[in-house]
Amino acid sequence: MKLSIVEYPDKRLRLKSKEVKNFDKKLHELLDSMYPMMIDTNGIGLASIQVNHPIKALILNIPDEDGEQPRENLLEIINPVVSHCEGETVYQEGCLSVPKFYEDITRYETLTLNYQDREGNTKTLEADGLLSIAIQHEMDHLEGILFIDKLSYARRKKFEKEYKRMLKERKSS
Repeated sequence: MKLSIVEYPDKRLRLKSKEVKNFDKKLHELLDSMYPMMIDTNGIGLASIQVNHPIKALILNIPDEDGEQPRENLLEIINPVVSHCEGETVYQEGCLSVPKFYEDITRYETLTLNYQDREGNTKTLEADGLLSIAIQHEMDHLEGILFIDKLSYARRKKFEKEYKRMLKERKSS
């Protein structure tokens, strides 16, 4: 399956994703195609909406101590629901759909996540640190929310100006 990353300001990123009801070959092919794309673009997470599939599916692979992302550490999360969260943390986030831009974002420090795997089995995950942050970031995508939406008004205006300049430079090179 050929995929490409949808980049801001594409309006498709603002769609709300639909619940997955069919845990079939088509879903498996999508998940299997998302993994190499995420790795090849130096991502740690990728929501299906970012590859123009507006369903509640995302993948995560947090690097280990050596910075590696072995496939056996891959999390495939379908129809995620946060059942508990607490604490607060700030992390400098980036996004494959908003390339070359990073910003400090406040997130919950820990969370409990209920979800389904690629076969439709129900799972529960306790997450903290970068995993918790990445889950929240990718789940926002499923709701049509980008990390830049969490910026203050002044910072958002500065971002828009910087991003437009960057896009103009990219087109001229």
